[in-house]
Amino acid sequence: MKLTSFSRNNVAGYGAVTDGGVIDLTSAIEGAPDLKNLLETDGLAQAADYALGRSADYALEDITFLPLIPDARKVICVAVNYLAHAREAGRTIAEHPVLFHRHAQTQVGHRESLLVPKASEQLDFEGEIAVVLGRGGAHIAPADAMNYVAGYSCYNEASVRDWQFHVHQYSMGKNFNATGGFGPWLVTTDEIPDPDALTVTTRLNGEQMQFGEFNDVAFGIPALISYVSQALPWCPGDVLVTGTPGGVGFKRKPPIFLKQGDVVEVEVNLVGTLVNPVANEA
Repeated sequence: MKLTSFSRNNVAGYGAVTDGGVIDLTSAIEGAPDLKNLLETDGLAQAADYALGRSADYALEDITFLPLIPDARKVICVAVNYLAHAREAGRTIAEHPVLFHRHAQTQVGHRESLLVPKASEQLDFEGEIAVVLGRGGAHIAPADAMNYVAGYSCYNEASVRDWQFHVHQYSMGKNFNATGGFGPWLVTTDEIPDPDALTVTTRLNGEQMQFGEFNDVAFGIPALISYVSQALPWCPGDVLVTGTPGGVGFKRKPPIFLKQGDVVEVEVNLVGTLVNPVANEA
């Protein structure tokens, strides 16, 4: 099943994505007015039953995509996880993953603009695979971790590079307004039983910039879920952004940074393609 968050006529909702558009689930599942609440109420099976055999309520062209989980309690990102990216960044893989947090308010949906901030001209693309948690829990064993995953999505964890490196703890450069693309939808784990089969490709104005196979990471999903859970319990709807492959813009010669008029695509095979135009902050 594919699920997305959207607004229509300035009213937020969520639904199941079909070949014909979106089946509106906003009022269909009791106690689940949004996608995060659906996961909190363990409502995926009920949503699938409701959507079975129904026609779409809206065409995809008639909705505005929201960030997949607009109000996620936490979005935890992984730095230098792909081995190729670690090599280009001149970083060694440590014993423990390098993590930072992104605020949900920095995210935009599919087809919405990433903003080049007034404070910098160094906005860089980072195509990534996002994991959405479907269950909450603490002290999760790696062997059990995949039971907590609801599904997968696409993420552009765009970074403001000069601000990122102002200090060693670089989260400010990862949290500018409207710099994180998230969507277009969630594909549930029953359709993707083996996440190691996933790949991520980033294209800028149609030209491939990045490609990575998820089996090239230092820390896989079970290890990351388990590690975080030792410190902070996961909640349904939380997001784990798993790292970017090699080919980022600031490591190119000459560097490539995003500018107004660009279009960035992040494609995750078996999931879909997140598309974000680029504009200047007003």
